[in-house]
Amino acid sequence: MHPIRFETADIVTMQSQKSLYTLAAALSVFTILYNIIEGLVSIWFGWHDESLALFGFGIDSFVEVASGLGIFWMIFRIQRNLHSSKSGFEIAALRITGTGFYTLAVALICGAILGFLEHHAPHSGFWGTVISIISIVIMGGLATAKIMTGRKLNSQPIVSDGRCTLVCLYMSVVLFVSSGIYTITGFAHSDSLGALGLAWFSFREGREAFEKARKQSDSCEC
Repeated sequence: MHPIRFETADIVTMQSQKSLYTLAAALSVFTILYNIIEGLVSIWFGWHDESLALFGFGIDSFVEVASGLGIFWMIFRIQRNLHSSKSGFEIAALRITGTGFYTLAVALICGAILGFLEHHAPHSGFWGTVISIISIVIMGGLATAKIMTGRKLNSQPIVSDGRCTLVCLYMSVVLFVSSGIYTITGFAHSDSLGALGLAWFSFREGREAFEKARKQSDSCEC
């Protein structure tokens, strides 16, 4: 009976693949932890500065945590079986995420309308500007790292997760613009306009979450 022999290249490939899946999981965990911290900080300063855009941005971060938990589980599932279907946990996480985004969109729209009617202006746009810049840098790096890792693994679900992370970057840009405009010009309605921009992305992410929950595919159309 001849012993089974593995080619060195195959062993290296298997080890490399395992390392890449570990990296993908680590990026997912970092995303979850960062969103928790970002959410707490944004909600605190949003409440303190009476900035609807910044407060809504913080709530969005916590909705992203639910999404991140589903992504974390997905990575381990596809590592075991690339062609496996979504688990019940992933589907539940997507539905919770979708509901959270829809609720946030409605709340932001109502808050923005009230802000327009009352000519409400935040106390400051400083912290919104600072937090958004940090988020743009981190989310841009995360998206790039996830997409590169997914491509090396030839894993469309992980690549799609990286592309969806770009939506967080776009929302950070909305916050940066609205906070920056208010800081520079003092234009009172910039905060409400920023809230409407965040509401639009929240609606799109909510719709995407429910669509993914209905499908077996792990793709993302963000």
